Amino acid sequence: MPSVGVFDSGVGGLSVLAALRAELPHERFVYFADTAFAPYGERGDAYVIERSRKVTGQLIAEHGIKALVVACNTATTAAIHLLRAEHPALPIVGLEPALKPAVATSRTGHISVMATRGTLASAKYAALRDSFAGSAHVRSVPCDGLVKAIEGFDAEAIATLCARYMAEAGPFGDATGEVDTVVLGCTHYPLVKSELQRHAPPTLRFIDTGAPVAQQTRRVLAAAGRLSDGEGGLILQSSGDPSVLQAAAARWLQTSPQGTTATSA
Repeated sequence: MPSVGVFDSGVGGLSVLAALRAELPHERFVYFADTAFAPYGERGDAYVIERSRKVTGQLIAEHGIKALVVACNTATTAAIHLLRAEHPALPIVGLEPALKPAVATSRTGHISVMATRGTLASAKYAALRDSFAGSAHVRSVPCDGLVKAIEGFDAEAIATLCARYMAEAGPFGDATGEVDTVVLGCTHYPLVKSELQRHAPPTLRFIDTGAPVAQQTRRVLAAAGRLSDGEGGLILQSSGDPSVLQAAAARWLQTSPQGTTATSA
Protein backbone atom coordinates (compact mmCIF):
# COMPACT_ATOMS: atom_id res chain seq x y z
CA MET A 1 0.00 0.00 0.00
CA PRO A 2 1.56 3.36 -1.00
CA SER A 3 2.35 5.73 1.85
CA VAL A 4 1.97 9.45 2.34
CA GLY A 5 5.40 11.02 2.67
CA VAL A 6 6.00 13.72 5.30
CA PHE A 7 9.27 15.55 5.81
CA ASP A 8 10.82 18.26 7.93
CA SER A 9 14.33 19.37 8.78
CA GLY A 10 13.98 17.52 12.08
CA VAL A 11 11.41 16.51 14.66
CA GLY A 12 9.18 19.59 14.34
CA GLY A 13 7.00 18.04 11.67
CA LEU A 14 5.86 15.49 14.24
CA SER A 15 3.32 18.12 15.31
CA VAL A 16 1.86 17.98 11.79
CA LEU A 17 2.19 14.18 11.65
CA ALA A 18 0.10 13.88 14.82
CA ALA A 19 -2.68 15.87 13.17
CA LEU A 20 -2.38 13.83 9.97
CA ARG A 21 -2.68 10.52 11.82
CA ALA A 22 -5.70 11.78 13.76
CA GLU A 23 -7.42 12.97 10.57
CA LEU A 24 -6.39 9.99 8.41
CA PRO A 25 -6.13 6.93 10.68
CA HIS A 26 -6.26 4.47 7.78
CA GLU A 27 -3.26 5.94 5.96
CA ARG A 28 0.29 4.69 6.11
CA PHE A 29 2.86 7.45 6.62
CA VAL A 30 6.60 7.62 6.18
CA TYR A 31 8.14 10.52 8.09
CA PHE A 32 11.60 11.74 7.13
CA ALA A 33 13.57 13.93 9.55
CA ASP A 34 16.55 15.53 7.82
CA THR A 35 18.36 15.96 11.12
CA ALA A 36 21.86 15.57 9.70
CA PHE A 37 21.28 18.77 7.71
CA ALA A 38 19.12 20.75 10.16
CA PRO A 39 18.07 23.38 10.89
CA TYR A 40 16.62 24.66 7.61
CA GLY A 41 15.28 27.88 9.11
CA GLU A 42 18.71 29.43 9.59
CA ARG A 43 20.05 28.46 6.14
CA GLY A 44 19.76 30.06 2.71
CA ASP A 45 17.17 29.15 0.08
CA ALA A 46 19.66 27.28 -2.12
CA TYR A 47 20.54 24.93 0.72
CA VAL A 48 16.90 24.27 1.60
CA ILE A 49 15.98 23.68 -2.04
CA GLU A 50 18.78 21.16 -2.49
CA ARG A 51 17.79 19.20 0.61
CA SER A 52 14.07 19.32 -0.21
CA ARG A 53 14.74 17.92 -3.68
CA LYS A 54 16.95 15.17 -2.30
CA VAL A 55 14.55 14.10 0.42
CA THR A 56 11.56 14.14 -1.95
CA GLY A 57 13.46 12.05 -4.49
CA GLN A 58 14.40 9.55 -1.81
CA LEU A 59 10.82 9.21 -0.56
CA ILE A 60 9.62 8.59 -4.09
CA ALA A 61 12.38 6.12 -4.95
CA GLU A 62 12.28 4.11 -1.71
CA HIS A 63 8.60 4.24 -0.79
CA GLY A 64 6.68 5.12 -3.96
CA ILE A 65 4.74 7.73 -2.00
CA LYS A 66 1.27 8.66 -3.27
CA ALA A 67 1.34 12.20 -1.80
CA LEU A 68 3.79 14.45 -0.01
CA VAL A 69 3.34 16.80 2.95
CA VAL A 70 6.12 19.36 3.33
CA ALA A 71 5.83 19.72 7.11
CA CYS A 72 8.24 22.64 7.30
CA ASN A 73 7.44 26.32 6.81
CA THR A 74 10.94 27.12 5.55
CA ALA A 75 10.97 24.30 2.99
CA THR A 76 7.50 25.28 1.82
CA THR A 77 8.46 28.89 1.20
CA ALA A 78 11.77 28.04 -0.48
CA ALA A 79 11.07 24.89 -2.46
CA ILE A 80 7.46 23.77 -2.83
CA HIS A 81 6.94 25.53 -6.18
CA LEU A 82 9.95 23.67 -7.57
CA LEU A 83 8.86 20.32 -6.13
CA ARG A 84 5.43 20.71 -7.71
CA ALA A 85 6.97 21.60 -11.07
CA GLU A 86 9.36 18.64 -10.95
CA HIS A 87 6.74 16.10 -9.76
CA PRO A 88 3.48 17.17 -11.42
CA ALA A 89 1.77 13.80 -10.83
CA LEU A 90 2.45 13.88 -7.09
CA PRO A 91 -0.05 15.73 -4.87
CA ILE A 92 2.02 18.00 -2.60
CA VAL A 93 0.68 19.84 0.43
CA GLY A 94 2.71 22.61 2.05
CA LEU A 95 2.12 24.98 4.90
CA GLU A 96 2.49 28.61 5.80
CA PRO A 97 2.06 30.59 9.02
CA ALA A 98 -1.65 30.59 9.91
CA LEU A 99 -2.20 34.32 9.55
CA LYS A 100 -5.58 34.04 7.86
CA PRO A 101 -7.35 32.26 10.77
CA ALA A 102 -5.45 34.44 13.24
CA VAL A 103 -6.72 37.64 11.65
CA ALA A 104 -10.23 36.19 11.41
CA THR A 105 -10.40 35.40 15.13
CA SER A 106 -8.35 38.23 16.69
CA ARG A 107 -10.34 40.70 18.73
CA THR A 108 -7.66 43.37 19.04
CA GLY A 109 -6.24 43.09 15.52
CA HIS A 110 -2.73 42.66 16.96
CA ILE A 111 -1.03 39.37 16.13
CA SER A 112 2.50 38.07 16.66
CA VAL A 113 4.08 35.47 14.38
CA MET A 114 6.83 33.36 15.93
CA ALA A 115 8.89 31.65 13.24
CA THR A 116 12.40 30.96 12.02
CA ARG A 117 14.40 33.77 10.49
CA GLY A 118 14.32 31.95 7.12
CA THR A 119 10.53 31.87 7.03
CA LEU A 120 10.15 35.49 8.13
CA ALA A 121 12.70 36.70 5.56
CA SER A 122 10.99 34.96 2.64
CA ALA A 123 9.12 36.78 -0.11
CA LYS A 124 6.19 34.39 0.35
CA TYR A 125 5.80 35.36 4.00
CA ALA A 126 6.15 39.06 3.18
CA ALA A 127 3.36 38.79 0.63
CA LEU A 128 1.16 36.92 3.12
CA ARG A 129 1.80 39.48 5.85
CA ASP A 130 1.25 42.44 3.54
CA SER A 131 -2.08 40.99 2.37
CA PHE A 132 -3.45 41.67 5.86
CA ALA A 133 -1.87 45.11 6.24
CA GLY A 134 -5.23 46.87 6.22
CA SER A 135 -6.94 44.57 8.69
CA ALA A 136 -4.34 43.68 11.32
CA HIS A 137 -1.06 44.70 12.88
CA VAL A 138 1.36 41.79 12.53
CA ARG A 139 4.57 41.56 14.57
CA SER A 140 7.20 39.10 13.32
CA VAL A 141 9.38 37.44 15.97
CA PRO A 142 12.41 35.47 14.70
CA CYS A 143 13.15 32.73 17.23
CA ASP A 144 16.82 31.97 16.64
CA GLY A 145 18.04 28.85 18.39
CA LEU A 146 14.67 27.50 19.49
CA VAL A 147 14.56 24.74 16.88
CA LYS A 148 18.04 23.58 17.87
CA ALA A 149 17.04 23.52 21.55
CA ILE A 150 13.94 21.45 20.79
CA GLU A 151 15.92 19.04 18.61
CA GLY A 152 18.41 18.60 21.44
CA PHE A 153 15.80 18.12 24.20
CA ASP A 154 17.57 20.98 26.00
CA ALA A 155 15.01 21.91 28.64
CA GLU A 156 17.04 24.81 30.06
CA ALA A 157 17.57 26.41 26.65
CA ILE A 158 13.93 25.84 25.69
CA ALA A 159 12.75 27.59 28.85
CA THR A 160 15.14 30.52 28.39
CA LEU A 161 14.33 31.03 24.71
CA CYS A 162 10.57 30.68 25.17
CA ALA A 163 10.67 33.36 27.86
CA ARG A 164 12.76 35.67 25.65
CA TYR A 165 10.68 35.34 22.52
CA MET A 166 7.34 35.55 24.29
CA ALA A 167 8.53 38.82 25.85
CA GLU A 168 9.30 40.07 22.33
CA ALA A 169 5.91 38.87 21.06
CA GLY A 170 3.93 40.85 23.69
CA PRO A 171 2.47 42.78 25.36
CA PHE A 172 -0.46 40.39 25.61
CA GLY A 173 -4.05 41.12 26.48
CA ASP A 174 -7.43 42.15 25.16
CA ALA A 175 -6.94 45.91 25.42
CA THR A 176 -6.34 48.19 22.45
CA GLY A 177 -2.86 47.67 21.04
CA GLU A 178 -2.27 44.39 22.87
CA VAL A 179 -1.58 41.05 21.18
CA ASP A 180 -4.34 38.49 21.70
CA THR A 181 -3.21 35.86 19.15
CA VAL A 182 0.17 34.22 18.52
CA VAL A 183 0.82 32.25 15.34
CA LEU A 184 3.28 29.38 15.77
CA GLY A 185 4.92 29.64 12.36
CA CYS A 186 7.33 26.73 12.74
CA THR A 187 6.25 23.13 13.17
CA HIS A 188 8.67 22.69 16.07
CA TYR A 189 6.99 25.29 18.25
CA PRO A 190 3.72 23.46 19.03
CA LEU A 191 5.90 20.80 20.68
CA VAL A 192 6.79 23.35 23.40
CA LYS A 193 3.43 25.12 23.54
CA SER A 194 3.06 24.38 27.25
CA GLU A 195 6.32 26.24 27.92
CA LEU A 196 5.20 29.19 25.79
CA GLN A 197 1.90 29.31 27.68
CA ARG A 198 3.77 29.84 30.95
CA HIS A 199 4.55 33.36 29.73
CA ALA A 200 1.05 34.25 28.53
CA PRO A 201 -2.34 35.08 30.03
CA PRO A 202 -4.91 32.27 29.76
CA THR A 203 -6.88 34.26 27.17
CA LEU A 204 -4.00 34.31 24.66
CA ARG A 205 -4.70 32.15 21.61
CA PHE A 206 -2.02 30.09 19.92
CA ILE A 207 -2.67 29.01 16.32
CA ASP A 208 -0.67 26.48 14.31
CA THR A 209 -1.20 24.72 10.99
CA GLY A 210 -1.41 21.04 11.97
CA ALA A 211 -5.17 20.52 11.73
CA PRO A 212 -5.71 22.64 8.57
CA VAL A 213 -2.84 20.82 6.80
CA ALA A 214 -4.32 17.45 7.76
CA GLN A 215 -7.73 18.49 6.45
CA GLN A 216 -6.20 19.74 3.20
CA THR A 217 -4.30 16.46 2.82
CA ARG A 218 -7.57 14.54 3.13
CA ARG A 219 -9.14 16.74 0.44
CA VAL A 220 -6.15 16.28 -1.88
CA LEU A 221 -6.11 12.49 -1.45
CA ALA A 222 -9.86 12.27 -1.99
CA ALA A 223 -9.68 14.40 -5.14
CA ALA A 224 -6.94 12.13 -6.52
CA GLY A 225 -8.85 8.97 -5.59
CA ARG A 226 -6.03 7.92 -3.27
CA LEU A 227 -7.69 7.69 0.14
CA SER A 228 -6.98 4.42 1.93
CA ASP A 229 -9.41 2.34 3.96
CA GLY A 230 -6.80 -0.10 5.21
CA GLU A 231 -4.77 -0.37 8.37
CA GLY A 232 -2.67 2.69 9.14
CA GLY A 233 1.02 2.58 9.94
CA LEU A 234 4.14 4.66 10.31
CA ILE A 235 7.76 4.45 9.28
CA LEU A 236 10.19 6.91 10.82
CA GLN A 237 13.31 7.69 8.81
CA SER A 238 16.16 10.06 9.56
CA SER A 239 19.30 11.30 7.87
CA GLY A 240 20.83 11.41 11.36
CA ASP A 241 20.59 9.16 14.40
CA PRO A 242 17.25 7.30 14.12
CA SER A 243 17.12 6.76 17.89
CA VAL A 244 16.77 10.52 18.39
CA LEU A 245 13.74 10.60 16.10
CA GLN A 246 12.28 7.53 17.79
CA ALA A 247 12.64 9.20 21.19
CA ALA A 248 11.04 12.41 19.90
CA ALA A 249 8.12 10.47 18.42
CA ALA A 250 7.58 8.63 21.69
CA ARG A 251 7.56 11.94 23.53
CA TRP A 252 5.61 14.20 21.20
CA LEU A 253 3.33 12.18 18.93
CA GLN A 254 -0.24 12.62 20.10
CA THR A 255 -1.31 9.36 18.50
CA SER A 256 -0.19 5.81 19.22
CA PRO A 257 3.31 4.98 17.96
CA GLN A 258 2.37 1.36 17.32
CA GLY A 259 3.43 0.07 13.94
CA THR A 260 6.44 2.40 13.92
CA THR A 261 9.93 1.55 12.73
CA ALA A 262 12.95 3.83 12.67
CA THR A 263 15.71 3.63 10.08
CA SER A 264 18.63 5.81 9.04
CA ALA A 265 19.04 7.20 5.54
